[in-house]
Amino acid sequence: MESNFTKEQRFYKAQKRVKKIKGFYTHLSVYCIIIPVIIFTNLKFEPHFHWFWFSVCGWGTGLFFHWLSVFGFNLLGLGKDWEEKKIQQFMNDKN
Repeated sequence: MESNFTKEQRFYKAQKRVKKIKGFYTHLSVYCIIIPVIIFTNLKFEPHFHWFWFSVCGWGTGLFFHWLSVFGFNLLGLGKDWEEKKIQQFMNDKN
């Protein structure tokens, strides 16, 4: 099925994938820079209440789902082409 794509279509698909990966790593980099600043600010100015956990957990959850959308679903076999592959599988099934 993949061999039916033209060279330009494969290039466009690869280019989109690279942009998604780059977006995830940008998101991860910003997280790794900003979260320590938030933790430092919290512990410096209000050490008796650790509110930074809300940011760490909330943003971390968003980062996890971003990772899952870029890498994880494909690892689980549930990527964007999952439905199309399943339809082809059922169409090719003789039963």
